[in-house]
Amino acid sequence: MSSAETIHVNGVWRPAASGAQREVLDPADAKALAVVAEGGADDADAAVEAARRAFDEGTWPHTPVAERARVLRRVAELLERDREEIALTESRDTGKTLSEGRVDVDDVANAFRYFADLVINESGGRVVDTGSPDVHSVVVHEPVGVCALITPWNYPLLQASWKIAPALAAGNTFVIKPSEVTPLSTVHLIRLLAEAGLPAGVANLVTGAGDPVGARLSEHPGVDLVSFTGGLASGTKVMQAAAPTVKKVALELGGKNPNVVFADACATDEDFDTAVDQALNAAFIHSGQVCSAGARLIVEESVRERFVAELARRADRIRLGRGTEDGVECGPLVSAQQLAKVEAYVASALDEGAVLRSGGVRPEPNAVRPAGGYFYAPTVLDRCHRRMKAVREETFGPILTVETFRTEDEAVALANDTEYGLAGAVWTKDAGRARRVAGRLRHGTVWINDYHPYLPQAEWGGFGKSGIGRELGPSGLAEYRESKHVYQNLAPKPVRWFAG
Repeated sequence: MSSAETIHVNGVWRPAASGAQREVLDPADAKALAVVAEGGADDADAAVEAARRAFDEGTWPHTPVAERARVLRRVAELLERDREEIALTESRDTGKTLSEGRVDVDDVANAFRYFADLVINESGGRVVDTGSPDVHSVVVHEPVGVCALITPWNYPLLQASWKIAPALAAGNTFVIKPSEVTPLSTVHLIRLLAEAGLPAGVANLVTGAGDPVGARLSEHPGVDLVSFTGGLASGTKVMQAAAPTVKKVALELGGKNPNVVFADACATDEDFDTAVDQALNAAFIHSGQVCSAGARLIVEESVRERFVAELARRADRIRLGRGTEDGVECGPLVSAQQLAKVEAYVASALDEGAVLRSGGVRPEPNAVRPAGGYFYAPTVLDRCHRRMKAVREETFGPILTVETFRTEDEAVALANDTEYGLAGAVWTKDAGRARRVAGRLRHGTVWINDYHPYLPQAEWGGFGKSGIGRELGPSGLAEYRESKHVYQNLAPKPVRWFAG
């Protein structure tokens, strides 16, 4: 397969119908990393047609659950076999560290295993008690049909697995469109699906831009469900495009996530060190390019100065560089466009009165930070308020804003003062307070004295403008199913409703 044959339709790798190609850039030095096909609407149509035929006429939707689970487990084994190769691809394509890439591959394998186990352990349906021995009533679950899966650039392989694994477990066929910025690991994953024995036409891939490929998939009458992870503006366009065909829509649209630190969480030196370390992890892992990043530090006023001073000191010591280099803790931003956005957010915050405590600059090139790379220093902005653009909007970069509170009610009000609602955290030694605050936070995931861990068996998704639906967990599988009620009368008789 040549480098520009990255469109996969009905089991065949091919170039774009137009012959167009795109260079994929290494964000560490802005040099070409690979060449991929730049698909268009025609390619999307062909992929949907193949997926439609595979669903309507093929075997996969009717394949026994045990066999579907076997294929998913085989994919997990192949991911483990290719772990180093895929992790390196993910690191070079997204800019994240190689260690992060390895963790991503492990998490992807776990997702495939989880959904394999989930479907294999299910019963044959939910029996409904009708109150009559002459009636058998059961609710069964069937695949939705053809799924359009549109994934983001920050966690391309992981986000693909959160959609592909449940879609396949439920018996669907699909077309996936990865971000045009980071498509390479998804290409590898589609190869592994074929190697695992998935029938041709079940898994289809179109590399290309959101417009036209994602737009066409969202509006296509042959698509039964569209699942999108990305920004709010793009998500609303997906929803609008899907509306005329009334297809199912699942959206994960990011967040502006609060990390609430009460003073009692810093009572000892050990507690203080943990809370500061976790605040760094919350905000700056993968250079802050995480939908659940704890980009809003909301800290109790009595410990603010000490906490922020130490946080800024450690942020200045984060080792930036190419993700594949030993000792590097944080890689570049994914693109020149993202770098420019981050710089604009910092500039606007400073104009609005924020105090720069660390970062706020492009670091000088060195042996591990090549010239031309999209690097930006981890930035701590103190004395922030809710009217600031950098506090309201998802910056998706290494920017941590600091707000303060004096009371529990004020902390909750600040944390909930956002149109998003994906994730948040509360740090306190008071168990009662922890439960109260967690219960009052309007966010889909709330961590208590931790930040960022997730479990494939627990639902992931948000309130408000963070999206619609859930990924992972039993609800993540349910997104890719339709419920059907089958009512069987075992002793039919005339109704005699009409006299005739």
